[in-house]
Amino acid sequence: MHVADLRGLTVAYGNKVAVQDFTCSIPEGCIGLLGPNGAGKSTLIRALLGFVDPAGGGGTVLGHNIATHPLEIRMNVGLMPEMDCHIPGMTAVEFTAYAGELSGMPREQAMRRAHEVLEYCGLGEARYRNIETYSTGMKQKAKLAQAVVHGPKLLFLDEPTNGLDPAGRDEMLAMIKDISHGKGVNVVLSSHLLPDIEKTCDEVIVMHNGKLRAQESVKTIRVVGTSLYDLELKLPNDGFSDAITRKSAKVIHNFSTRYRVEFPADFPTPTRAVFEAAKEVGAQVRVLAHAQRSLEEAFLEAVQ
Repeated sequence: MHVADLRGLTVAYGNKVAVQDFTCSIPEGCIGLLGPNGAGKSTLIRALLGFVDPAGGGGTVLGHNIATHPLEIRMNVGLMPEMDCHIPGMTAVEFTAYAGELSGMPREQAMRRAHEVLEYCGLGEARYRNIETYSTGMKQKAKLAQAVVHGPKLLFLDEPTNGLDPAGRDEMLAMIKDISHGKGVNVVLSSHLLPDIEKTCDEVIVMHNGKLRAQESVKTIRVVGTSLYDLELKLPNDGFSDAITRKSAKVIHNFSTRYRVEFPADFPTPTRAVFEAAKEVGAQVRVLAHAQRSLEEAFLEAVQ
């Protein structure tokens, strides 16, 4: 099933086209929306929530048309925006409960849920403090709390780790993974940080200059191909490169005991050739696997 379907969506600000002819289906699960700053990620989220009118095309979110039923979408969706969204003078519990009421919750239920989600986000002891006194990390947690207080079916997170130190970033990503994989909430995580996507998401949508560049599972997008292999020897061996080359392989790169080798596409027994080459020079193979590119390599390939 899909949480959103877009067909030819185009969004423009005057003469500036921010999202261009965007067509994709966003599946259930934790989906990464990946692209450099200025790629159109935030504009796409605003369009999905009905905050901006499309210049062309359209789509649905949770079965609701983004042009004609934006309120129904927003009642069932949580948003953690990139910019600060707190209201000065409000405590965290007041602010979070207010967000719940804006989503249609009765006041008592919203207040009860506010206490629960702030505890979950690690702000239980600070919930009665005004949010403007919070650190950056605490403000990010408060933004997450207000986004989930009403129990949304779909959660949009726009650069959720902005401004966080390494420990705070790991904590935020752990909560996102728990929400999406442990609590069954569909999540769209917008980020320009490749490690954030790799740690949390099942599938990635790559944007560049307002256009869709790629959409694949994180596992699939990292696969290079069957002819490339990564291997590691137990100890350095000066003769291994020559030995594997004699077996019709090409050494792409070698660092100490680690090798990436390429066999011809129609080569029948690459695994056997690796072990035969190692035996000839007295080397021991510790690791042998199909090569995988990093998400960074896949991203650069998609946008170029």
